Amino acid sequence: MKRSGSADLPLHYGYVPLWLAERMAKLGLAVVETIVMDYGKDEVLRRLSDPFWFQSLGAVMGMDWHSSGITTSVMGALKKSINPHSRELGIYICGGKGKHSKQTPAELLKVGEATGLNGNYLVKCSKLSAKVDNTAIQDGFQLYTHNFILSDTGKWAVVQQGMSDASSTARRYHWHSEQLSSFVDDPHTFIYGKNNGYILNMTDKEAGNSRNGVMQIAAENPGIMIREISKLVMPNHHEVYAKDVDLKRLGAVLWLAHEKQPKDFEDLLLLQGLGPRTLQSLALVSEVIHGTPSRFKDPARFSFAHGGKDGAPFPVPTKVYDETLSTLQTAIYKAKMGNNDKNEAIKRLSQIAQNAEKDFTPNANFDKVIERERNDSWKYGGRTVFGRAKPPGEQQLKLF
Repeated sequence: MKRSGSADLPLHYGYVPLWLAERMAKLGLAVVETIVMDYGKDEVLRRLSDPFWFQSLGAVMGMDWHSSGITTSVMGALKKSINPHSRELGIYICGGKGKHSKQTPAELLKVGEATGLNGNYLVKCSKLSAKVDNTAIQDGFQLYTHNFILSDTGKWAVVQQGMSDASSTARRYHWHSEQLSSFVDDPHTFIYGKNNGYILNMTDKEAGNSRNGVMQIAAENPGIMIREISKLVMPNHHEVYAKDVDLKRLGAVLWLAHEKQPKDFEDLLLLQGLGPRTLQSLALVSEVIHGTPSRFKDPARFSFAHGGKDGAPFPVPTKVYDETLSTLQTAIYKAKMGNNDKNEAIKRLSQIAQNAEKDFTPNANFDKVIERERNDSWKYGGRTVFGRAKPPGEQQLKLF
């Protein structure tokens, strides 16, 4: 992948409560473990270098679907849960937010000692990727988080984010070593943030002559690179509206979860006993694990798995979250023991929903779907940073 577009990430200064952080770590581990088992460790790096997939992962974890907080929260959860299993998975996560980003070199050298990889080279890659995004691309964003993810094969990805106080937005940058031929010639897989005007990008492939001119102390000024190839713009509004999701895709998931039963599909018989609401979440998590890149153009859709910590589109249904986690963990355990049937059933769940989309006509009222989720939230242990959901008629949770 090359640089594929830009998008806004509204700055969000909320916090992640412990009850959600613990679940995010467990879900992140389950997703990564399954990807490694089914597609290989290097596929994890490719996924993390895809900003649409990354945003979808954050949404399915219960984070605020549109905000900048997804970056630090998701990477923090992944680092916490994956690193204790790094030797088994072959995946290592270094760096983090603020002072933790400065520990990246020491962490990479330690990984090099454990794996036999060239730690000094990895440190160089880390520093150069940060230098490019903080200095070579003068777009008004100052880096405040840097994550370097690598496999024991030597491949790596970088997810780092900068902040602009002037525009109250963040910009996330993605790198992937498999596609990288040069640190100074169009190196990014993606730059995630809105174009706010002129950007001096000395790493653009079209700036080769300008770079040579600078190196030779030539008289010419560096070229000003103006690019506007936005494909995903995360809006400022906190609520999820119909325009933010692919209604056909969401409708197919709702149809499968609430109008059909596992007994209607032979491939899903091993999922019998799960309630409709858990099947809805499991189908969306399954898509995050098994879906192709084109499936993640509407990250907001994945918030219909486990809601959002601030109550948008609805409170996090902790009971559903826990049942989804239990189902995934059981499937992973059995797969490690040589019984892959349940893991395959979960995979088929998203495939059946995708097949249903072909001739599916959305007929559900989007606002009614969210209203039902909010009204039923108390049944599913709904929680937000503001407290627990209550039955209709009692005082309801407020977003602001």
